[in-house]
Amino acid sequence: MLNCGIMDKQIFFLGIGGIGMSALARYYKHEGYTVAGYDRTPSDLTRALENEGISVFYDDNAELIPFAAEGLEVVWTPAVPKDTEVYQYLATHNAHICKRAEALGHITSLKKPLCVAGTHGKTTTSTILAHLMANSQRPIANSERGDGVNAFLGGISENYKTNLLLDSKSEFVVVEADEFDRSFHHLRPYMTVVTSVDPDHLDIYGTPQAYRESFEHYCSLVSNTILLKYGLQDKLHIQSQARLLTYSAEDTRADFYAANIITANETITFDLHHPGGVIKDIQLGVPVWVNIENSVAAAAIALLNGVTEADVRTGLATFRGVHRRFNIHVQTPQIAYIDDYAHHPQEIAASIASVRKIYPERHLLGIFQPHLYTRTRDFADEFAAVLSTLDEVILLPIYPARELPIEGVNSEMLLSKITLNDKHLLSKEALLAEIAGHAKRKAPVVVLTIGAGDIDRLVPAVAETLKN
Repeated sequence: MLNCGIMDKQIFFLGIGGIGMSALARYYKHEGYTVAGYDRTPSDLTRALENEGISVFYDDNAELIPFAAEGLEVVWTPAVPKDTEVYQYLATHNAHICKRAEALGHITSLKKPLCVAGTHGKTTTSTILAHLMANSQRPIANSERGDGVNAFLGGISENYKTNLLLDSKSEFVVVEADEFDRSFHHLRPYMTVVTSVDPDHLDIYGTPQAYRESFEHYCSLVSNTILLKYGLQDKLHIQSQARLLTYSAEDTRADFYAANIITANETITFDLHHPGGVIKDIQLGVPVWVNIENSVAAAAIALLNGVTEADVRTGLATFRGVHRRFNIHVQTPQIAYIDDYAHHPQEIAASIASVRKIYPERHLLGIFQPHLYTRTRDFADEFAAVLSTLDEVILLPIYPARELPIEGVNSEMLLSKITLNDKHLLSKEALLAEIAGHAKRKAPVVVLTIGAGDIDRLVPAVAETLKN
């Protein structure tokens, strides 16, 4: 695997319930390893892993580790604190602990990595790209067909119901390049998309400049092509031998862009302009405005790697989305319910804009669970400004994830900055009763749940409440 090398086909994951960690766990299970892991809480994802034959435990108890620690290969995500008992036991009993990013970098180095980086949009863009590559018929060396692709995704594809795609015939691997903890510096991309460099993870980087510099270093690792969202070429100082191209949702100065965009009857169609021509009348399978931009980026990389125009058209039309990326759960003349993973001010702004495009006349209620104390502190004013563009907002308490509380940083503080009159702070337990009465009073209404914490656990109950 890495410097340590797997000798006995056993591997343990610290934080196995993370979306990136679970893909690696599935990969090693597929490769014949005995896989087990620890996570703090059960989830749909950990239950799926258990159903696939992977042992998972949830108590921070080193006695539950099913393997001997001496020489054990361990993949660790920094989302699991080093002071947990399980980590400390493994670290002091001669286990070989490698970061998730190192493991991913090693695995993907064996193929041609097609990577998607950026503050926003990387999960959807990489999943669209994987779908385009998986459903094409590209010629490759020593093979009549080049179907398929390998992919390590940051979300569950609605087309494939997984975050891992494997095809031994394919020379390509699609990778979501995560900037958290500078993880993407372990990758060696053949090609990359960079969607945005809006500052985030300032608990790691400290300053917006350091955040941008991290992307500049990442781009220096690319061997063939760097595809930037148009405008980023003026924000990043890139020193690389790779070819530099640009894309845009609508800017005709970009190398790849959309034109003749038509939104009607809850559908979106557009023409895709690229250096080799135009693909006319593309219809998006997930008609969300931000997916125009995501689709242009994904289609650009696909075209550059042999996917035909016909396959691009079919692939974009048959793409069914990513779990928790603008998923519509209820759709009636009176109520629409959408759930979205947006957790950064710019992502929330894009989500709200997409709702307004699809449902321009409806009352829009946003239910937001802030994610991380540091992110809430660093972007409080930006969060307040974008949430104030809703018609009504409900805040839930901050989801702390890996962090300890910060004095004075809470949802009450954020609520005070929001300029809407119609704003509320509720517990998760009180939410269902509130929205049940609310939907009747405000219909026609769109209910939008947003956040990266455990708000997803509420989605089935919210959907059922609104349906009834």
